[in-house]
Amino acid sequence: MRVELTTAEIRRAVRAALAEDLGSGDVTTLATVPPGTKSVALMRAREPLVVAGIQFAEIAFKLLSKKIQIKNFARDGQRVQAGETILKISGSSRAILNAERVALNFVQRLSGVATATAQFVDAIQGTSAKILDTRKTTPGWRRFEKFAVAGGGGKNHRLGLFDMVLIKDNHLVALRNEKPNAIAAAILRARKKFPKLKIEAEADTLEQVAQAADAGADIILLDNMTPAQLRSAVKTIRDRAKTEASGGVNLKTVRKIAATGVDFISVGAITHSARAVDIGLDFEN
Repeated sequence: MRVELTTAEIRRAVRAALAEDLGSGDVTTLATVPPGTKSVALMRAREPLVVAGIQFAEIAFKLLSKKIQIKNFARDGQRVQAGETILKISGSSRAILNAERVALNFVQRLSGVATATAQFVDAIQGTSAKILDTRKTTPGWRRFEKFAVAGGGGKNHRLGLFDMVLIKDNHLVALRNEKPNAIAAAILRARKKFPKLKIEAEADTLEQVAQAADAGADIILLDNMTPAQLRSAVKTIRDRAKTEASGGVNLKTVRKIAATGVDFISVGAITHSARAVDIGLDFEN
């Protein structure tokens, strides 16, 4: 599954952001810049980054002036260096000034997610593992951030609680008295209720790994395991299920985790802790 954004949903988000920022009007620009003034502005990277969110910026400017001309120098998923131009915007000075912050907010934030993702993807080059995102996203921005993850070379995990069964530790605690064990009972019920959905089960111990594999889980989430435990888990599961490592993942540990043979590594930090990268918009003299 890969998140693809529609123009309509981007437009809705940009309209809401513009309304939030403009309110009754940009008083500074209204007071100082005459209506007919024209300008050319360049959106530039101020550090190396992976671009994401270009269409958000384009729509922000065009919503405020249909006559604005935009030239693209980069595309989503492209790596650029400090000083490289991403967009050139020509037209109404007022419109460019009004849309500037909204356009930058979207591109800086989403490029930050793409850039963070690319760092993890680069760190495991040469292994068979893939980087996955999580549901640890900014409320209301999940689809946008998952789109940016894909732009950075990561893979999208489930979009929400509705498109995949993921049996976690709290589910298992609620089923602790079930026979033959909580994991087997949960997988059996999930398979019966939602036969077309993939089923993933969390395992905190090697005993639970065996239970999940025996019960027919499609994916087994190996939570907070050491590299040695991960290797044992992969050996126990063999080819009966896909494996996903989670917990304690950072740029210092991710390659050791990937080397254990797991199929996927989920990283919450690429969305919940990604910083906005440094991108500027400067008017040309």
